[in-house]
Amino acid sequence: MIGYKWHEVYKAALLETDWTKMEERIQEAEAALHARKNEFDLNHGGTPEENQAIENSLNGLMIPLMCNSSHLI
Repeated sequence: MIGYKWHEVYKAALLETDWTKMEERIQEAEAALHARKNEFDLNHGGTPEENQAIENSLNGLMIPLMCNSSHLI
């Protein structure tokens, strides 16, 4: 997963500790992941491994969002 273009922005979202910046980081990561999925749609591909990594990453971004929501309550 390290070689994927979207990995750095995804990692930044997961490692963000400032709750006021977390939602923005997650949105940036989601945008990068969805952009990469759109590239796959245009060229019919991407590797199965990267496709799975993107799905896993999108699911993984839900955890900080849920934690952030409960933090604000």
